[in-house]
Amino acid sequence: MIILSTKEVQKSYGMDLIIKDASFTLQENDKVGVIGVNGAGKSTLFKIIAGVEDRDSGEVYFGKNTSIGYMSQFLDFKWDTTLWEEMLKVFSNIRSMESKMKKLEQEISKIKPGTDETKMESLMKTYSSLQQEFENNEGFAYESKIRGVLKGLGFSTQDYFKRVSLFSGGQKTRVALGKVLLEKRDILLLDEPTNYLDIEAVEWLEGFLRDYKGALMLISHDRYLLDNVTNRTFEMENGRLREYEGNYTYYTAKKEEDREQQQKDYDNQQKEIARQEAIIARYRQYNREKSIKQAESRERMLERIDRLERPEALPKKAHFKFEPKLRSGNYVIKLENVSKAFDRLLFENFSLEIKRGDKMALLGPNGIGKTTLLKIIAGKLQPDKGNLRFGMSVFPSYFDQEQESLNPDKIVIDEVWDAYPELNQTTIRNALAAFLFQGEDVFKEISVLSGGEKSRIALLKLMLSKSNFLLLDEPTNHLDMESKGVLEAALSGYTGTVLFISHDRYFLNKVATKVVELTPLEAKLYDGGYFYYIKKRELFNSEDIYNAAETGKDSEVKNDWLKQKEEKAKERRQQKRLEIIEKEIETAESRIKEIDELLEQPDIFSDHVKCHELSEEKEMLSSQIDELFEEWAGF
Repeated sequence: MIILSTKEVQKSYGMDLIIKDASFTLQENDKVGVIGVNGAGKSTLFKIIAGVEDRDSGEVYFGKNTSIGYMSQFLDFKWDTTLWEEMLKVFSNIRSMESKMKKLEQEISKIKPGTDETKMESLMKTYSSLQQEFENNEGFAYESKIRGVLKGLGFSTQDYFKRVSLFSGGQKTRVALGKVLLEKRDILLLDEPTNYLDIEAVEWLEGFLRDYKGALMLISHDRYLLDNVTNRTFEMENGRLREYEGNYTYYTAKKEEDREQQQKDYDNQQKEIARQEAIIARYRQYNREKSIKQAESRERMLERIDRLERPEALPKKAHFKFEPKLRSGNYVIKLENVSKAFDRLLFENFSLEIKRGDKMALLGPNGIGKTTLLKIIAGKLQPDKGNLRFGMSVFPSYFDQEQESLNPDKIVIDEVWDAYPELNQTTIRNALAAFLFQGEDVFKEISVLSGGEKSRIALLKLMLSKSNFLLLDEPTNHLDMESKGVLEAALSGYTGTVLFISHDRYFLNKVATKVVELTPLEAKLYDGGYFYYIKKRELFNSEDIYNAAETGKDSEVKNDWLKQKEEKAKERRQQKRLEIIEKEIETAESRIKEIDELLEQPDIFSDHVKCHELSEEKEMLSSQIDELFEEWAGF
């Protein structure tokens, strides 16, 4: 069933036509990836659908009672509530019902048996109706749902009662995402939801969206996420929206095939037109009656041709590469027993050696201290304990995911030129052009740039530094697909050393040659790329581990296998307990249903003593279900 359709939607900002005649339909279970370069109009389209911005022309139609959940990549947070209070707002209607039910229970308990039967009957009917609505809306499970989403997005139980206003920008974005996911709208509009999520949270979100019972439109530069979640792709290019009936991988192959065919058809038609025009010119040269008629006949034929438009040029790509000015020594940096704490301990006795040419990914859950560690190496923070020793001729440069180094009051050209005043204007303008800042774009204020444009400015400054040790904190955030590809190629061909944080699994796989995983207890070094790390992480699920352990070839592997075996036994015990809990919940819910049916019988609801007993039993069962759901959510 169609729940959303647009017809010839247009939107301009001044003289710039952002969206031109966008028309599409959305079915109730569609999961659509919306892609395009930065500035292509993706976010603008979402704002128009969500009613945040007006369209210049065209129509937007919604199915009856269709609800929309919208999360922008740029949010204005003014919340002064705790994380838990903010999440509870999603369920204000259910909580209102819960409050009314408790008040009714109090009123019912105050009526003495044998008195005011009319009022008792009225209260019981109201209570029964309210409770049915409460159950239909899964009222008993809303707290468990909140815990599940917060855990999936990387929040700890200690975060529940912290004020949102004190959270970082990334944490606030995750709060907004959590609220949108919990709302369970008919259409979910998510604009770059994986920004500020660690890999575990991205994997959790991927599963959540894949199983989401509703329509989804997703703007993302996470290629794995798009492939694993979406079944359709909308491409925004040169103001137009084109539909592809498949995921991102299908789209890339189909787009290339279509573009090649369009160019081939256009070229063939142009050749035929040129051939016919040459024949016409030759006939006219003869200047005879018969040849003139033949020329006129062919001219009429040419006029009837449905001329193909020249295929639109592809959007311009950034093009750059990183070149170190000097070659560093063989070892770049040694960290020895480095420790750091703020309100809590982040890491302790962390040691690591990075060698020239390493492209090392730093992985771990949010809050584990990855950015802090990067800032310590960059000299922006001091460790509480431990030593850092740089090798010979090491010149580090730091890319900050928050772009705090950019001055919002400066214009683009001054931001770059002030950092490198020794360069002349031609060099600066050429460098800006390589990063797609041309013409009047160089005079824009930093404050009005998009996230992707700010990232490109920061990368440009990084390139001009000619550093031989790059420290990158989420460099792909806000970058479009094309820019990510260029950055991947630039880093892969870089002869210096890279230590970087990223949640983009495709980017990790393309760039990383080594992986360091930070955990609460230790740091593990994997001497291989991202896929190597994944295989090592999942290794103990294979039969090879059992064989190696049994033959005694590798004692370390054997110990790990035994540990894995114990964990599997624990998982089986947990699964058994889960089954028991689910059965107990089912039994309690079944009994509540029986009580509701009993309370509707005239001989029961006229017996106030019996009603009171059944109501108390129902309240006890409801409390029992709440406790069981809490235990269930903890697994």
